[in-house]
Order: sequence, then C-alpha cells, then structure tokens
Amino acid sequence: MSPFLKLNNISKSFGVVKALENIHFSISKSQVIAIIGENGAGKSTLMKVLGGIHQPTQGSVEIDGETVEITDAKAAEKNGISFVHQELNLLDNLDVVSNIFLGREPQKLGFINKKKMDEDSIPLLKKLGLSLHPRTKLSQLTNGQKQLVEIAKALSMKSRLIILDEPTSSLSQDETNKLLDLIKALSQEGIAIIYISHRLNEISVIADDVFGLRDGQMAGSLTKNEINRDAMISLMIGRDLKNAYPQKS
Repeated sequence: MSPFLKLNNISKSFGVVKALENIHFSISKSQVIAIIGENGAGKSTLMKVLGGIHQPTQGSVEIDGETVEITDAKAAEKNGISFVHQELNLLDNLDVVSNIFLGREPQKLGFINKKKMDEDSIPLLKKLGLSLHPRTKLSQLTNGQKQLVEIAKALSMKSRLIILDEPTSSLSQDETNKLLDLIKALSQEGIAIIYISHRLNEISVIADDVFGLRDGQMAGSLTKNEINRDAMISLMIGRDLKNAYPQKS
C-alpha cells in the first residue's frame, strides 16, 4: 500500500541544540506505528512538527504524494492530522458535545445549532462505546471516558491520522484494554495511528511497525514479526539489556 504520509529528512533545531536530525519514515492508511525512545529522544518534538506546533528547520512532509506545509494546528487539521496529547485538551466545565465541537460549532441563522451538534455527536459516541448523553458534563467522566471524548473530537474532524501521545498513562488496565481494542477497530476502518508510549507490552499488542528514536536521530525500525520487548529495548538504548532487574542486597 502506498504511504499516505511521508517525512523526508526532518530536522529541528532550537538555537544550537539539535532536537531532530534527518528523521524519515512513512505511514500508510490503516497502519498503526509506534514511536519509542527514552525521555529526550525527540518523540514529542517530532509529533509537534506533524501537529503544526513546531516548523522543521529542514526537510519536508508529504501527504498523498504532495509536499505540504503544516504551519499550525489548523493546517494539521485541514490535512487530516489530529493530535491527542497526554494532557487532554478538554474543558471540564463544558459538556461532552461542546468539547467535541469546540471552535467548530455548526451555525444556523447566526446561532449555534445545538440540535445538529447533538445529532452529529451521538453516532461518534456510540462508535467509541460511550453510552453518554451528549449534554453530560465532562467533569462527571472518568479519565478513560475523557480520553474517548478526545478521540471523538478527532473523528468529528474526519481525521485520517490520529497521534496518541502516552494515551494510557492515567488509565486503569480495563480502560487501557478498551482503548487498545478501539485503536485496532479504527485502523480497520482506514485510519492511520501513531502511538507513542513507554509501555512496551501495549506496543507489542497493537503496532504494525516500530520506529526508534535516540538522541534526535532514527535508531532503526522493527516490522511486525520482529517486535518484542528485548528488541524494542535494544532499539531505544543502543545495546542489549542484560540485567533489567539487577540483584540488590
């Protein structure tokens, strides 16, 4: 399958500090790829380039074979890219539907069309397994439910690529399992997923390919049949880890 999105030799510097250097990879429709690396490896910076928060110092981004400039979050959205941050971008004082369509509310005769918002949100919530009324206050939801509302927001934008940054860091095991099942279902519907996590067991379950970053550079990649815990650790730190749990007196 031809790639939907390609990164061509992306570099990003902050003054004299090189955060990224010649990063290149591609992702196809329906593919789930994981980005791994130690803290400070460049994962968040790379995703912020894709999300329009940072502009690359050099290199280019291609979507459907054409070079695009992702100058801000609106440009990313226009190109079908949604970013679900580790710190959720939601407002507890608003209801579910208002969070989903915040800043993109449908209008009728110059007023917000609340009826259409409700109608459009119900199939999204149902698809994500959320049996909630659209007017439920967000403050009443669990962390796992809030995560799904953030994904509902991405789906409402007709996203073709959803970036999930440490999505299970505040979820229970049951909520984590439901999220992983949802990611599989979304990929089967043609949505590409970039999954960033330190939880290697989750990556083993859902990833089609793994890309490793080390010191802002590509450290290598693993295909589906190569993905295992030891291989991922080696990719992250550049050597085999002999003693993950050393003996202590």
